[in-house]
Amino acid sequence: MAGGAAQPGAELLNFAQFRDSSAQRLAYGYGARSLRELRAREFGRLAGTVYLDHAGATLFSQSQLTSFTKDLVENVYGNPHSQNVSSKLTHDTVEQVRYRILAHFHTSPDDYSVIFTAGCTAALKLVAEAFPWVSPGPESSGSRFCYLTDSHTSVVGMRKVTMAMNVTSIPVRPEDLWSAEKLATATSDPNCLLPHLFCYPAQSNFSGTRYPLSWIGEVKSGRMCPVSVPGKWFVLLDAASHVSTSPLDLSIHQADFVPLSFYKIFGFPTGLGALLVNNRTAPLLRKTYFGGGTAAAYLAGEDFYVPRQSVVERFEDGTISFLDVIALKHGFDALERLTGGMENIKQHTFTLTQYTYTALAALRYPNGAPVVQIYSDSEFSSPEVQGPIINFNVLDDNGNIIGYSEVDKMASLYNIHLRTGCFCNTGACQRHLGISNEMVKKHHQAGHICGDNVDLVDGQPTGSVRISFGYMSTLEDAQAFLRFIIATRLRPSDGQHLLQATPGETAVPRAESEVQSAVPATMDRCSPSPQEDAPTGSQVWNDLPTAVDAVALHPPLPEATRTQQTPSEQAAGVPEGGLGPHVVTNLYLYPIKSCAAFEVTKWPLGKQGLLYDRSWMVVNHNGICLSQKQEPRLCLIQPFIDLQQRIMVIKAKGMEPIEVPLDENSERAQICQSKVCADRVNTYDCGEKISSWLSKFFGRPCHLIKQSSNFQRNARKKHGKDQSPGTTAALSLVNEAQYLLINRSSVLELHQRLNTSDENRKVELFPMKDLISRFRANIITNGTRAFEEEKWDEISIGALHFQVSGPCHRCQMICIDQHTGQRNQDVFQKLSETRERKVPGLQK
Repeated sequence: MAGGAAQPGAELLNFAQFRDSSAQRLAYGYGARSLRELRAREFGRLAGTVYLDHAGATLFSQSQLTSFTKDLVENVYGNPHSQNVSSKLTHDTVEQVRYRILAHFHTSPDDYSVIFTAGCTAALKLVAEAFPWVSPGPESSGSRFCYLTDSHTSVVGMRKVTMAMNVTSIPVRPEDLWSAEKLATATSDPNCLLPHLFCYPAQSNFSGTRYPLSWIGEVKSGRMCPVSVPGKWFVLLDAASHVSTSPLDLSIHQADFVPLSFYKIFGFPTGLGALLVNNRTAPLLRKTYFGGGTAAAYLAGEDFYVPRQSVVERFEDGTISFLDVIALKHGFDALERLTGGMENIKQHTFTLTQYTYTALAALRYPNGAPVVQIYSDSEFSSPEVQGPIINFNVLDDNGNIIGYSEVDKMASLYNIHLRTGCFCNTGACQRHLGISNEMVKKHHQAGHICGDNVDLVDGQPTGSVRISFGYMSTLEDAQAFLRFIIATRLRPSDGQHLLQATPGETAVPRAESEVQSAVPATMDRCSPSPQEDAPTGSQVWNDLPTAVDAVALHPPLPEATRTQQTPSEQAAGVPEGGLGPHVVTNLYLYPIKSCAAFEVTKWPLGKQGLLYDRSWMVVNHNGICLSQKQEPRLCLIQPFIDLQQRIMVIKAKGMEPIEVPLDENSERAQICQSKVCADRVNTYDCGEKISSWLSKFFGRPCHLIKQSSNFQRNARKKHGKDQSPGTTAALSLVNEAQYLLINRSSVLELHQRLNTSDENRKVELFPMKDLISRFRANIITNGTRAFEEEKWDEISIGALHFQVSGPCHRCQMICIDQHTGQRNQDVFQKLSETRERKVPGLQK
């Protein structure tokens, strides 16, 4: 850990001692197989990355992909519904894969059938629509659909199908079923054949709790019932999370329906799942719709339809994704070859999980307060009761929860990939976090939806943080995560800083040009910003920059100019003893989104802000916009615009300068589409010459695209803003507003906090110029108190009038030194600590 001696309670748990002190044998790795060598050979793309979201999607191995590609290259696979040779090859291969799947789950075609679906969710939907529900009537109370509240959204969603048939849906709490398990008394009439369905997960995707597989037999036999009603119970075991790292023996635990997704097991292919159906239950399933390949005979002009005989042929509508099915064979082969089987994976991943849990739970602040709150139903005592998932929230030393969004952003600075939110499991989220139904509704009214970054509402968490291990996870992954928690929560205060060098070339810091001209800025402070009246948890906290839109020009002014500073004003911020004049000290534009700033003394205004500001952006080979979050070296690319020659000159260290015309050639422009902050934008490609230049610099295929001149993108109205018709701002490739403004006094406060940790330090770690450049603002002002801009509604700069559209969402890019491309996590962390512990983010 950087920074000298750690605080008490911050020492990293010794893995060897942990294993030696365990009462049980803890396996790590796969016997003689070297885990380090496996990672290097099969998962080289993970170098420098700590991937801890295996419960979301595990990763495919290199040999799996190579083997599958070789198979496709060497064989001709046709549509399995045809009768030719290639069709027969496909049909036989697919059937062989079905056998392989059943063998993996210790069963055979005698007992189970494999119905391929588009995923686990599609399998659940199939059961909901085909189960032989009985609606209530004069002679029957009707079927019951029961599900554990600790279930995935896709299970809970089945109730919408049952609702349409007037079938009662009943949520069952885990604690109620545990109580019923202890009682284990028959509560239903075994002679009644009224069908009911009970669904529960073998493993909670929220907490990793592994529920007893013995429930399957107990419920089906009637010895334990989710609710006391007469009838026959069928069991759906949601196995998607469980089978990713653990064996499942269907010869012992014979559930009626077992849905799963294969990418959870070996990463590829995605979008392919299966429903394993117990053959004794299969004849009960009812089919309404029929698609290609499922009919034995039918008439187009008459209601005549005869389904195919087998349950597989009846329910696999249309042509299955047969190439993806063939890929499964290579997935099972790779898994067996690399690990020796699921039991080995189960033991390996549990060892890592128990170690991480033990170390994490032991972390304490100097005052004795825990660093994290872990949400679990087990003590992580064995892999029978706990899967390789740890769900938690980070706390401050007063016991307050730190929003998961902030944790996620900090983790990304350490290149740690984890997951946050409620993980499509609202029931478990409510139960563990103490969120009532009324609170969920209140959170939604405050603007929170599943999957967003609204992590705290009125100080209460809306979700949590989840890490999960996969078969290729290593001790180094676990320890890197623990070091991240220690570094960000228990870091010593001696001023040492963690630097992460960015691969590739670095540039010598640029000297800012001298300030030459001046225009005073008049601050129109009307009413407080509407954000102040928003609920605390849904408020968008400002972390320095303010977004502004030009709403009128009185009179029209073709150029914006910046101020001239006196020597005393050139000192960062506002001198002690009073405020100086309200002035604009610097003007910057960023012609290429996420690339270096272009400083100007005066500059024309366009319809979308400063002329050519963020008019271009760099995209990858798929047309996806690159930002400094993914590619910090973007800041090393320096664009310069020459208005007279109508060109943009682009420079970078080690590269010959290259010119790009400012205007598009309408005859030769290749129109393409991309997205900026979920908005579709029409752009055109700037050509192969600049594409080759960028690709050489970054070492991967890249293109430069420019927003089309005939395309208009409008700013979204901020909630609560009273904008008159016709004032909607037109945007370039910026995220939210035409201009970003920053107040030197606000930066000065941050600067002082970052540089006061070591009074004896001779060199500033974070010079003011460096800090200001990190926020990538267009307009730099001076002469106002720190954070006074948060209350502005309007500002005037000379004859230019602007409307403040609200605080700027800021992301981890503020941790990137704009002159070197190096990351330093301290800026984000310190700003988070001082600005209400909340720093929301969107890329800039």
